[in-house]
Amino acid sequence: MIYTVTFNPSLDYIVSVDHFTTGKVNRTNKEIMYPGGKGINVSLVLKNLGFQSTALGFMAGFTGQEIARLLDVQGVQSDFITVKEGISRINVKLRSDEESEINGMGPAISDADIKELYAKLDKLQDGDVLVLAGSIPSVMPSSMYMDIMKHLSDKKLDIVVDATNDLLVNVLQYHPFLIKPNNHELGEIFGVELNTRDEVVPYAKKMQERGARNVLISMAGEGAVLVTEDGQVFQSEPPKGTLMNSVGAGDSMVAGFIAGYLDSKDYEQAFYMGVCTGSASAFSEELATKDGVSALLKQLGKAYL
Repeated sequence: MIYTVTFNPSLDYIVSVDHFTTGKVNRTNKEIMYPGGKGINVSLVLKNLGFQSTALGFMAGFTGQEIARLLDVQGVQSDFITVKEGISRINVKLRSDEESEINGMGPAISDADIKELYAKLDKLQDGDVLVLAGSIPSVMPSSMYMDIMKHLSDKKLDIVVDATNDLLVNVLQYHPFLIKPNNHELGEIFGVELNTRDEVVPYAKKMQERGARNVLISMAGEGAVLVTEDGQVFQSEPPKGTLMNSVGAGDSMVAGFIAGYLDSKDYEQAFYMGVCTGSASAFSEELATKDGVSALLKQLGKAYL
């Protein structure tokens, strides 16, 4: 079974306005609302690719109920912990001549809520996949990802971590199955600038020396790199297409990699599934679909779907 954790899910409210002007009444010409958060995005894309998962995390108030309802409508199972104080956040994304965002705070997560999350995680079985993705709310310990991996260290789980800076570095000692920094995040860890695929390879290997098993680096228009635990290195340019929406592309890459690996146990297939799934989301107003991924795989000469 696959589980994703999103500590601070959101309702993403995307509005389009012609020539937005501050200080005046602006009227939308298009509105979209969907459940958001990195782990939730992974679950949604996995469902589109034919893999069921359970979305874990915290929800509160009427917005939390709507997040769970929208996931159910899309066929994604959730098992959120209901937080008593506050509401799940609403993130407003304004599309106009320039793009702007206003992100909500989220609910007040208590120690009792965190203990309840641990109780759910204790039910995971050997062989399960756990995805920890995104930032940690300020009301929670900054060591949360590390604490979870330490807590689960006696289980044989494949844990995927998509986080930045110390959140990522601190989990390496517990040997995550996969980490997915982008080239800028990887460069920040080592205090260097990484612009080409060849440049990121030695630093990906340094992350392996610190404990990561597989390192997948997303590089936007430069493509991606995978350094595997058995010593293989894969590099790819991105498929050709028009960038429409970069939100969720990295999460989609993670979902595609997981789907490709579970389907084949082959790192090359997992890598190209990840590359094309991330691109399929970037080239669409919505998250990647199976047909969209299949078309891009064929473009790269990889007929996995």
